[in-house]
Amino acid sequence: MKNYILDTNVLLHDPNSILNFKENHVLIPIEVIEEIDRFKRESTELGQNARTVSRSLDALRKQGRLSEGVALSNGGRLQIIFSAQDGSPGYDSKSVDARIVAQAQAVQKAGPKIPTVLVTKDINLRIKADALGLAAEDYETDRIYITDLYTGMMDMMVSAEKMTAFRANGELEITGDRKYFPNEYCTLIEEKNPKRTALTKFDASGTKLVPIIDCREGVWGIKPRNREQHFAFDALLDDRVKLVTLMGKAGTGKTLMAMAAGLKRTVLDREFRRVVVARPTISMGKEIGFLPGTMEEKLNPWMQPIHDALEMLSDLNMGNEHRRAADLMRSGSIVVEALSYIRGRSIAQQFMVIDEAQNLTPLEVKTIVTRVGHGTKIVFTGDPYQIDNPYVDSASNGFNYVVSKFREQ
Repeated sequence: MKNYILDTNVLLHDPNSILNFKENHVLIPIEVIEEIDRFKRESTELGQNARTVSRSLDALRKQGRLSEGVALSNGGRLQIIFSAQDGSPGYDSKSVDARIVAQAQAVQKAGPKIPTVLVTKDINLRIKADALGLAAEDYETDRIYITDLYTGMMDMMVSAEKMTAFRANGELEITGDRKYFPNEYCTLIEEKNPKRTALTKFDASGTKLVPIIDCREGVWGIKPRNREQHFAFDALLDDRVKLVTLMGKAGTGKTLMAMAAGLKRTVLDREFRRVVVARPTISMGKEIGFLPGTMEEKLNPWMQPIHDALEMLSDLNMGNEHRRAADLMRSGSIVVEALSYIRGRSIAQQFMVIDEAQNLTPLEVKTIVTRVGHGTKIVFTGDPYQIDNPYVDSASNGFNYVVSKFREQ
């Protein structure tokens, strides 16, 4: 058995985290409860999580005094602990972090034979704890490292006979013990002639390779420049694929391609009612409600990259039948919305693009996905290496979460 002492940021990140420590002793300092109380009035996801934590603790209170400890459904035990009277050298009683560390030290001193671990998402607090001889860990339950992330594509060497059969039949049955995922993209490479290749993907069963959509002529003026962009356009244009994730560094064209595909399927093919584009507003550091102006004016600082992409698409199609960006916005063919107001809605028959999804938390991604109604396609674009949200990192963000959870769908 171990003693796990939780910091506030762990509970705000995952309000159900108290159940993720198996049959161990979960300790919550009273300072954490006070910080949770300060967050509960916010209308943000942090506020929602704070309220969820409060309700969970209130429900557990019915089992007995939390200060003495109560049983959890997973076989563990939860207890609220109170401030230690003294601390380590340099102890600052006004610092919440210092008081939490002092309580962890007190727990460790009271039961030296039981391992005591401080769990926090605060890097500096982990460093302080380590310097004071305390074991400290990040909250690892929902962490998905980039190196372990599903890429969605692979190479496969095949004989000349199989390559010829694929080109002749338009499909190729794949046998063997390895498991392949639905819509996993595959570059077929002929063994004796590596220059002879074919871009394919697995069908819904994950056992048969089929050709991808031919986009060499371009989509809304955008032509794929490499195999990854060919694969991306196929996923974006295939109506059987209802959720798409595009990961790439800045400048790889992921947002531009998503918008181009959305406009084609909405304006030209009339498969969707409109294109909805949204980005997290976290990077600017302010809630849009506190900025002056109309909703559109409030969103402009965050959405300027979207407007730039629209203008580029318009410029690429000068002289074509495609309308300019301003006309598309005015007609409602494409709209820009704040993610803050998506909760409680049902978005049907729309092509939805969520840009900069690496700045979302797993809970925010769940909220967005559950808002998708009948006939809607949703596209998440992101770069886990470029994160502005202080509450997530390259392994705990919502973009990684959705890639991992939906790879078998």
